[in-house]
Amino acid sequence: MDAVEARLEKRGIILPEAQAPAANYVPFLLRGTTLYISGQLPMRDGKLLGEGLLGMDSENDIIDGKIAAMHAALNVLAQAKAALGNLERIKTCLRLGGYVACTHEFTDHAQVMNGASDVMADALGEAGRHTRIAVGVVILPLGALVEVDALFDVSDEA
Repeated sequence: MDAVEARLEKRGIILPEAQAPAANYVPFLLRGTTLYISGQLPMRDGKLLGEGLLGMDSENDIIDGKIAAMHAALNVLAQAKAALGNLERIKTCLRLGGYVACTHEFTDHAQVMNGASDVMADALGEAGRHTRIAVGVVILPLGALVEVDALFDVSDEA
């Protein structure tokens, strides 16, 4: 277990296994020292955690969205581990992209994406500080609440 996974485990979080792609794409692409991670849904043990639209009069919308974003970010890290062999090779999380399924009236996309940002900061420390986008969309694959993709700068040493 590397130090990144150990930091997560101290918080009671176990990194999931990397999910196989659901269609005709690759889950990650490593080019030089740049690692691209395809959009990840909030899946755990093959089940989608959080579906529907935020902003449908639920008092727990932001909490539900943040939890979904956290799980999607963990799946991002799982893909990074699959690509790199260990997460210690990550030098910096350059960017997180967050897509939030919501109504037209919902405006707390950034609050929802804080769930994913918090995972990166907790797991990677200073290297987890990143640029970010949080966008509201009408629908996501499988009806998921969120989808998160990422871009990392990594060490070229295995």
